[in-house]
Amino acid sequence: MDFTPKLEQLRRNTGQIHNLLREARLVTCLGNRALLSLFVGALVDRDQLVGAATCEAAGLALVERHHPSMVFLSDTLEQGSGVALVETIKQRWPTVHTLLLITQEHRQAAIQRAIAAGCDGLLVESRLGLGSAMAALHAISGGGVYVDRSLTDLFRQGPAGPGPLEALSEREREVLSLVARGDSNGEIGQRLFVTADTVKTHLRHLSRKLQARDRTHAAVLGLRWGLIDWPDHEDPR
Repeated sequence: MDFTPKLEQLRRNTGQIHNLLREARLVTCLGNRALLSLFVGALVDRDQLVGAATCEAAGLALVERHHPSMVFLSDTLEQGSGVALVETIKQRWPTVHTLLLITQEHRQAAIQRAIAAGCDGLLVESRLGLGSAMAALHAISGGGVYVDRSLTDLFRQGPAGPGPLEALSEREREVLSLVARGDSNGEIGQRLFVTADTVKTHLRHLSRKLQARDRTHAAVLGLRWGLIDWPDHEDPR
């Protein structure tokens, strides 16, 4: 494919990624050194990136030392496993957002482990195209969920608990759908013509009904239980 006509869009996307990550503290752990170098050199600012590694042990040490807000990692590493690292991070620091790059899509058991651990985003390397990384970062940085379209059926499989304690109201479903998309409380309020405080009240009710740890967990449960439709992430390929 000739990407020349797409170059200007690539440049715009890079600028938007910088803006999305402007307040992030980021650790990256990738098994591909060329991709790691590109990510470090072109996509993130020096102040945003607090650590980079190529193996599980070094990645875990960086997370423990720097307490980042987000970790971008791949399933295959030079040593260890990216999925195992996701499991450890979510067990020890559940509020740290994780975005996992899937390089081996056929390893469904490993992907299921990442989903069960509470991984916030799943990108497939072979389907990575213009806009998908940006859509994932928008969703995750806003407390939403991003899963590549090819993995949505896999995401819905497996146990996810007994279901909500009470039925959700139509407005609560609307709020939860926008949370899953990664919209902030202010953005949700603007879309639904309510105040941010009203959105917070809906989120408290959702957390109770779904027995969710936080907004991201509520979005995950809503998607896995089929309470809301899959987010319509803009993801041009």
